[in-house]
Amino acid sequence: MDDVKAKAVRGGLAKVCGQTVSFALRIISVAILARLLDPGEFGLVAMATVVTGIYGLFTTAGLSSATVQQATITDEQISTLFWINMGIGLLLAALCAASAPALVSFYHEPRLFWVTVAIGTGFVLNAAGVQHSALLQRELRYVTLTIVECLSQVGGMVVAIGMAFAGFGYWALVAGAIISPAINTACMWMATAWIPGAPRWGRATLPMLRFGGTITLNGLVVYVAYNLEKVLLGRFWGADALGIYGRAYQLITIPTDNLNGAVGGVAFSALSRLQHDSFRLRNYFLKGYSLIVSLTIPPTIFCGLFSEDIVLVLLGPKWLEAAVIFRLLAPTVLIFGMINPLSWLLLSVGLQGRSLAIALVIAPLVISAYFVGLPYGPKGVAVAYSAAMTLWVIPHLAWCLNGTAISLSALLLAISRPLLSGVVAALIAYVVQVQIEGWGLPLMRVLIEGSVMLSIYCLMLFLVMGQGAFYFGLLAALRKSSLPEGTASLG
Repeated sequence: MDDVKAKAVRGGLAKVCGQTVSFALRIISVAILARLLDPGEFGLVAMATVVTGIYGLFTTAGLSSATVQQATITDEQISTLFWINMGIGLLLAALCAASAPALVSFYHEPRLFWVTVAIGTGFVLNAAGVQHSALLQRELRYVTLTIVECLSQVGGMVVAIGMAFAGFGYWALVAGAIISPAINTACMWMATAWIPGAPRWGRATLPMLRFGGTITLNGLVVYVAYNLEKVLLGRFWGADALGIYGRAYQLITIPTDNLNGAVGGVAFSALSRLQHDSFRLRNYFLKGYSLIVSLTIPPTIFCGLFSEDIVLVLLGPKWLEAAVIFRLLAPTVLIFGMINPLSWLLLSVGLQGRSLAIALVIAPLVISAYFVGLPYGPKGVAVAYSAAMTLWVIPHLAWCLNGTAISLSALLLAISRPLLSGVVAALIAYVVQVQIEGWGLPLMRVLIEGSVMLSIYCLMLFLVMGQGAFYFGLLAALRKSSLPEGTASLG
């Protein structure tokens, strides 16, 4: 168990560092591409990816999670899963090509044909690295995974920006989406040095297929629920409206996506190793949850409160209309930060069926909200989306935790401290914003507002809420885990 803790802490440190780099790269990429390309070009690619993204859910077929979650697994089982993944990847590429005419007809946009066909090649590239990535996760080798992810992200970003500079327009976004998985898969093969053997079917593989199938169905339901509004906006309001909504959505979800990416994979791997030790499972989960929530709340509130200045700095004046969408989506993203980590718990203890049932309830709730807001355009959809998620958050938390080692009161306590700290910090930062409104450049205002909010938030959380010992203890554990073996007790 101590080995799991040490590896989890090291992996968490690596992922936090990696996601910090990823966050910076994504911000830089968004800022540069937003100035080189028009909203309609982003909207055009979004029309394809919001649909082909459904196919992408089947690339892993949940089999990477099945590999990680199993207590024991053989080389023959992994090889069999690899060839299943490859078959699915080839099938998805073919489905992309077959779907292209339908997308052209649905959106009345002939350029979508070759965009959709090209995006399909990424499924084969991704499928070839699924089990290699799962092996690294299973061994908690998150330093290696982080390096590979950063390399692939840089490669895709460089290609996209280079092609945008060269005048390739929306094809720059398509090329970046293909290059990243190609680099990722190549690096995964080199990192694991594992070569799959011939597939061998057996009874031991069937439970893993059922586990993966449930996760895949869950992912499909959630994806449709959380992305249908983009399809509707593209169909009824056009590429420009979708481009603006899509940029706002992507920008405000960057902090939560990166934080969940930093902690989620490590947490799932570690909790899976502790699924039969309820005391340690509860302890590890609550610590990880407290960390992710405390890091999610301040940037999300900050983004919603100071959206205009942030959009001016990152996207430029031509995207100012996205600032309102940015602000209206903030409650939804804040709630995502609270509910998404619960999937670590459900999947690690084998409650994937409950996770699917919850998704089947969320889907009609948010889809109904989209249709309520759709007549009012992107703003109406954003308002309805946030309202639906706000009404859903407490029932979601209670349902996920029912019958587990985690109580609802313990989870709400973990949420309340950073949430109250964030609200107080935001109010003080807003007062500062009123005083400096119209003063200086937007970047200067964002830096001042952000510094004030961060300072007040840390004071509130560490001193007033009494959480200083927890975070300083976490830093000490990170420092200890980063020392070479045999030196951890020094100093």
